Amino acid sequence: MQAPIIRPIIEQHAEEAAFLWLQRNAAVREPHYSLKDLAHLDDRLEAHIDGLRIAGDAGWEICEEALAIKEPGEIFTAAVLAFESDDGHRVDEVITAIEAAPENLQALVSALGWIDTRYFQQWVPGMVNASADIYRYLAISAYTICRIDPGESLSTALQNSDPLIQVRALRAVGELKQKDLMPELKKFSQSSNLACRFWSAWSEVLLSDSSAIDRLKTFVSIESAYCEPAIQLLLRVMDIKQAQLFLNGLLKTADNQRLIARGTGMVGDPVVIPWLIELMANPQLARVAGESFSMITGVDIAYDDLEGEWPDSFEAGPTENPEDEDVAMDLDEDLAWPEPDLIRSWWQEKGKNFRPGTRYLCGQPIHVEHCQKVLRDGYQRQRRAAALELALLQADTPVFNTSARGFLQQKWLGK
Repeated sequence: MQAPIIRPIIEQHAEEAAFLWLQRNAAVREPHYSLKDLAHLDDRLEAHIDGLRIAGDAGWEICEEALAIKEPGEIFTAAVLAFESDDGHRVDEVITAIEAAPENLQALVSALGWIDTRYFQQWVPGMVNASADIYRYLAISAYTICRIDPGESLSTALQNSDPLIQVRALRAVGELKQKDLMPELKKFSQSSNLACRFWSAWSEVLLSDSSAIDRLKTFVSIESAYCEPAIQLLLRVMDIKQAQLFLNGLLKTADNQRLIARGTGMVGDPVVIPWLIELMANPQLARVAGESFSMITGVDIAYDDLEGEWPDSFEAGPTENPEDEDVAMDLDEDLAWPEPDLIRSWWQEKGKNFRPGTRYLCGQPIHVEHCQKVLRDGYQRQRRAAALELALLQADTPVFNTSARGFLQQKWLGK
């Protein structure tokens, strides 16, 4: 006999699942989440999804109703239930919701990365040759985030007339290390579509084609939507001298100081540590300088008691003043506040263990075994850096997906 359905409890499962997916979607890029933390968050999310599964049709009906608000967390939750069913009409309903709110497409892709292999195999292979472009986009995205070679469908996607599919395929070529498609990438170097130009250059550089570096450089500016992925890769493929010259060139624009501070952590040369310590006296840049210091040295500023106090009169992010029109979020909200004097003392004692002119990540020179350790034990931003470094060190290995479900990552890493 089936237990009675208590609607308020099912609704709570749906609401909590949607909320926790939003939290997870942010957590994969946060500086204070480790793989263990991410796996724990995933367990909480899965528990609420499981509550909806147990509720059967009633669980789906509540998720179906929530699709009307067109929010990403609700789309993710409904999509998981839809793909785990044998009901194509449910999947169609989720697709319809996405077509009405395409900005939430990532939530639908995330659901395909969440479901078990049997459901993945039930739906994704058939999407490759679907008549509707959105299904073909979902297929390429799903194969890529699961780091599965999609075969000839990737080359076909590059020839699709829909720029959305082309862009996803261009990025996938690099992430999956599909070197045989390098000639196809080069065809997009002069594309009229900005996203196509960027991801073709990004994948070419990731596939060790240095001729695309200059094209990638053009995307490094604070106005560019592609600044972050561009600089993260650029500063890792250049040698140290080239990277330092590139960062020095950014000094010509005063607004680039934050970008330069972050860039020094990507380069990893400890020669910049004294400059970063001086930068920590600037409240606007202190925390990002601290993050780069940690990225190079491996020091956990909070755990190692090198944290200071929030400066008096300094404000960041939205305030409670109704007349304050600045509603921008504090970009460094989850970063520790470094205490310059304590960190200077630490560096005076430990600095002799670091060799100028050598690239470091989290306290050790960059090499395969250490990057694998950072993937196991580091925080998410450190792990994302390690994944890129590994991809550059291992020419045929796909980029490790640090956004995948926590238990899967732990399995891949042997934890």
